[in-house]
Amino acid sequence: MDLKVLNDISYGMFVITTKKDDKNIGCFINTVMQITSKNPVIAISLNKENYTNEILKQTKRCAISILSEKTDPDVISKFGYFSSKNIDKFENRNYQNIDNLPVILEDICGYMIGEVINIIDVETHDIFLIRIKKAKKISDEIPMTYKYYHEKLKGKAPKKAPTYQEENTESKANRYKCSICGYIYDDSKEKIKFEDLPDNWTCPMCGVGKDKFIKL
Repeated sequence: MDLKVLNDISYGMFVITTKKDDKNIGCFINTVMQITSKNPVIAISLNKENYTNEILKQTKRCAISILSEKTDPDVISKFGYFSSKNIDKFENRNYQNIDNLPVILEDICGYMIGEVINIIDVETHDIFLIRIKKAKKISDEIPMTYKYYHEKLKGKAPKKAPTYQEENTESKANRYKCSICGYIYDDSKEKIKFEDLPDNWTCPMCGVGKDKFIKL
């Protein structure tokens, strides 16, 4: 089965957030689909191992920010490759508490706030059906797509993303993979070889140092 065909399915880029007690929680997702137009309902997919999944099942309320092509890639890095259990993803971020939910506003197209009305078990993931209670368009910027994220920002799908696929490591040139986010540094595509990068160089996606890279 050629799973590469799945790369042709179109996706957007979003940050889903919720709040438990005084703790802001959120993660990056790429699967949001509108299900109904009247009293709009959307569907999102979250890995069962994701901390946001665990908390959203408890709170049943969330906000979803639609990222634009101008959104700082660090937003994707923080919300996509780290856990809210371990770090404050909202530190130094442009966000606002709206209806007691932290909403990321950093160069976004708009946001939606909703309530979970059903959860469907799909093996490794859960599908959350969410009824939209509030929505606001923020800008006319171009929404960031998964294609843009891959081709322009050279981003990779986090391991917990429903679109994650193992990398094909066959290459004549040296390639190095970030053990945190999966970013690939390919010597054949860069001006500087990985070994010649300065010691203070960091991963362009998640910000960790060279020592976290593994040679493929």
